[in-house]
Amino acid sequence: MAPIILWIVLSFLFTPTSTQIQSNEEGFISVTISEKGLDFAKDVLIDEAISSIIPLQLPDIEKFVKIPLVGKVYMLLSNITIFHVDIASSYVNTGETGIVLVASGATANLSMSWQYSYRTWLVPIAITDDGDASVQVEGMEVGVTASLKNQDGNLKLSVLECGCHVKYISIKVNGGASWLYQGVVDAFEKKIATAVENAISKKIREGIIKLDSSLQSIPKQVPVYSIAVLNVTFVDNPVMSNSSIEFEINGLVTAKDAFVVSNYNHKGWKGSSSCSSPAKMIQISLQETFFNSISLVYFDADCMHWIFDNIPDQSILNTAGWRYIVPQLYEKYPNDDMNLNISVSSPPIIKVAKDDINAFVNLDVTIDVINSGEVIPAACISLEISTSGSAEILRNNLAGSVRLKDFSMYLKWSEIGDLQIHLLQPVMSTILKTVFLPYVNLHLRRGFPLPILHGFTLQDAEIVYTNSTVIVYSNLASTKQYLYAAM
Repeated sequence: MAPIILWIVLSFLFTPTSTQIQSNEEGFISVTISEKGLDFAKDVLIDEAISSIIPLQLPDIEKFVKIPLVGKVYMLLSNITIFHVDIASSYVNTGETGIVLVASGATANLSMSWQYSYRTWLVPIAITDDGDASVQVEGMEVGVTASLKNQDGNLKLSVLECGCHVKYISIKVNGGASWLYQGVVDAFEKKIATAVENAISKKIREGIIKLDSSLQSIPKQVPVYSIAVLNVTFVDNPVMSNSSIEFEINGLVTAKDAFVVSNYNHKGWKGSSSCSSPAKMIQISLQETFFNSISLVYFDADCMHWIFDNIPDQSILNTAGWRYIVPQLYEKYPNDDMNLNISVSSPPIIKVAKDDINAFVNLDVTIDVINSGEVIPAACISLEISTSGSAEILRNNLAGSVRLKDFSMYLKWSEIGDLQIHLLQPVMSTILKTVFLPYVNLHLRRGFPLPILHGFTLQDAEIVYTNSTVIVYSNLASTKQYLYAAM
């Protein structure tokens, strides 16, 4: 039973870190596990939890029993093994006291060996016999209460209470003259029940201790492809209601191998971010600050600079295609091939509004002419573009796409004299719609990894946009590839 708590906690969580946090640290991602999500953890993973302790070996039990007309008999039960457990019903509750898990109506099957030895005044030598027996445990109840708190950015899991109670045991003895001694073996009923209760309670405590140790050793950051990491330090204690658990993490993306202190002036949310929402197992809320941290890292890593020498309308990449738009370009470099050198000049700004995601991007488009094998920058046009975006879930990634809303432009510099900017507007629109944005969308389709434990995948996800926050509501499905802790 011990791993049940392990899976309830880990099944829907993200990778925590052990970075030291301050009491006023911000959090820009929250994850809420709903009552449906907690039930999913219990129902789907309870079999995995049981299988981790089966078979369970119990200590040998010995006892001297006084039998009428026989005298004092030494009895030994050995190789006592729980080989099957079945749970009729179970539930999990959360609240201020922590996580409460109760399994009731459980049954267990045990096998064991028995032997006895005694002497009488009539027979001076020891009389012995042995055999095996099967035990049916019924009406078993198991309960545990555990606390889950933030300790220096990690989750600290501690047992508050745990226990196991066996209501009824029946024993069937096989072998030898065992029918004569059924009453003797029945005398062990209470000891067997106590051994079962103690063994399962011990496994619960051992499992939570191992889980707590695992929580302390999970990596500090989640890699984001090759250039960035997601800071998943927990912020504050989990917020537990009577039907859900909410976790808040730092949620900022930084350059790989660099941990920086947030310089954002506004705070992350406090308390629940839940709103009227679909009935899903899990809710992941992402503030727009999270998206802007991604933008900043990719900009600083010089990942927003591209040179295009092959585009859908290839005529744009020859000066002949510009002869009526920029005559001086064609006159100076007749029929020369060209490159489009596009770079983002400042970190894009992402704004999450109700029912929409907007991005504002400043671009420099440099027209390069290839003359006698030499790349010659001819002119640079600066654009201020606004886009509208949408998000979707691909596997466990948050992917998306953008489309052009509007743009303005001006001549930044020119080596070929003044340009008629209004004549360039259709060309720039074509470049944005057929070159720049399709390339951006190709990368956005890769998606950004969401904080979901390996072994589970999002299912039937829905995305809602509110002011400054993107919220993912989703069910979960098991891929049967758990990061299981050996019990």
